[in-house]
Amino acid sequence: MRRHVMAGMVLLALGATSAACDEKLSDLTGATPNLQPTLSSIQREIFDTTDSAGRQACTNCHTDAGRTPPAGMVLRPGVAHSNLVGAASSGKPGAIRVIPGDPENSYLIHKLEGRPGIVGTPMPRGNALLSAGQILVIRRWIERGAPND
Repeated sequence: MRRHVMAGMVLLALGATSAACDEKLSDLTGATPNLQPTLSSIQREIFDTTDSAGRQACTNCHTDAGRTPPAGMVLRPGVAHSNLVGAASSGKPGAIRVIPGDPENSYLIHKLEGRPGIVGTPMPRGNALLSAGQILVIRRWIERGAPND
């Protein structure tokens, strides 16, 4: 009997977990309905693209094409991962831009959310910040270990 109760509790927990993950990402990400928690999708939909809400592509500023980017961070394809994952922030001593598996302590999330204690302004600069849904997808990528996918 006890084994059946335990098995039922496990199934109930698994069902609740999968139901919580069932929301459609496109319902959460607004101006970037194709955004997925992979680096290639974040690169394409966030870093490289100006979205329909008017938020400018991150690579408009974070590029080394003819300039030195803010905080030395280049977000071009092929180098974004190494400039983010495990990389120390040049603006805030001791902060790591992306800590694989730990979005809560990743400085990128602090900058995107505009948390107290960040150096400079929230990112991206300007009036059109990332939506809560877009940040959620970036958080999920970090939770997954921030793979170079």
